[in-house]
Amino acid sequence: MPKQVIIQGSIEAVEFIETPIPTPEDKQVVIKVVVSGANPKDWKYPFWKDLPLNSGDDIAGIVHSVGKDVYEFKPGDRVAALHEALTENGSFAEYAVAPDSTTFHIPQNTSFEEAATIPVAALTAAVALYADLKLPAPFDLINPVQDKTKTPIVIYGVSSAVGAFAAKFARLSGLKPIIGVAGRAGDFAKTLVDYVVDYRKGEDVLVASIEEILVKEGLGNKVPYVFDAISENGSLEATLRFVDLNGGTISTVLPPKLFAKDKGSFEYPTGVKASNSAVPLVHSTLKDFGYVWSRYLSRLLEDGRLKAHPYEIIPGGLNGVLTGLQKLKDGKASAVKYVFRIEDTGNVTLGLKGRPTSTRTQPHPLRNFPYSD
Repeated sequence: MPKQVIIQGSIEAVEFIETPIPTPEDKQVVIKVVVSGANPKDWKYPFWKDLPLNSGDDIAGIVHSVGKDVYEFKPGDRVAALHEALTENGSFAEYAVAPDSTTFHIPQNTSFEEAATIPVAALTAAVALYADLKLPAPFDLINPVQDKTKTPIVIYGVSSAVGAFAAKFARLSGLKPIIGVAGRAGDFAKTLVDYVVDYRKGEDVLVASIEEILVKEGLGNKVPYVFDAISENGSLEATLRFVDLNGGTISTVLPPKLFAKDKGSFEYPTGVKASNSAVPLVHSTLKDFGYVWSRYLSRLLEDGRLKAHPYEIIPGGLNGVLTGLQKLKDGKASAVKYVFRIEDTGNVTLGLKGRPTSTRTQPHPLRNFPYSD
C-alpha cells in the first residue's frame, strides 16, 4: 500500500503510514509523486507542533487520475502542482492530491527536480508582487520598460526560493532598479538583481546602502515597494527605515503578529500599506489568480524566460524528509531548495521516527490566521 510521511511535533518526529491511493474529487488531480519539495513553512509556523500533518505542498510527478470535472489533465501527464495547505494527501507521499486550478504541465525542458522547486515559491512571489503590491505583470500591455519609467523594488531575502522567483518576475515586469538583500549567497543574488546589499554588515549599513543606491538612480532616498521574503529576525523592522512612509507598500511572507521582534506592539505607519502574502489564498479568495499564474508558469518555463531554483536532492526519498526539514530549521540552506526523489525511498518502517511531542488539536489552526497583518 502507498506510504506517506506525517510531520509531528514541529519536526521533532515523523510518522510513516500507509494509505490507499486517493480518489479525486470533482476538481482534483491525483498525482504519483516523482519529486517533492520542502519549504520553511513546513516547520516554521508555531501551530505545527499541535498539528501532525503531511505538510508537503510542492508536487512534481505523473497524473494518476482526475476528478470528473477536470478537463485540462489526463493520466500520464507530467505535472507540477501546489497542494492545498493543511489538507490531507500532501506531497510527502507516493501519491498526492492537488486542485486542478493550481496544477500545471511541466514542459519537456524542465526536470521533475526543477519543477518541484516551483509551486510554493513561485506562486507566493506572484501573489506578493501582483496581487498585493499591485505591480504590473509581465503580460500587462503597458509596463515600466515600455513607458521608460523607473520602478524600484527592494527584495529582502532575494536568494531564498521565494525571493529569487520574485526577482525573476520583477525582471520580467521591467522593474528597475531591483535591489536584493542577501547574506552568504551574495554571488547567486548578483545573478538576479541590479544591486545586492549584505544585511550582515548591520542594519545601519543596510539602510544607508539602499538609500545611496536610490539617490544614485535619481529616485530620492526611500523605496516605494518592498517584498520581505524573510519576515523575521529583524527584517520586518529594518524595512520601515527605507520604505516610503508616505505611500510605500510592503509585502511579507510571514505575518508580523507572529514573527516581529515585539509581536504585541509592532505596527506599520498609517502611510504604509502592508500585507502578508499568503499562498494558500490561491485556493480561496485568489482562486482565479492562482489558476492564471499556474498556467503562465508552464509558458515561462517552456520558452526559457523562467528558470527553476537551484536544488539539492536529500538522499533516501521519504526517509530523508525529516533530515531535509531539520536542515532548513538549522539554517543550512543557502540559495538552494531541498527536494526528495520518492523512488529513492527504499524500505520504510511504519510508525514513528524521532521523538513525538504532541497530538492534533482543534480548532483548525487557519481559522484565525493573521494573513493580512
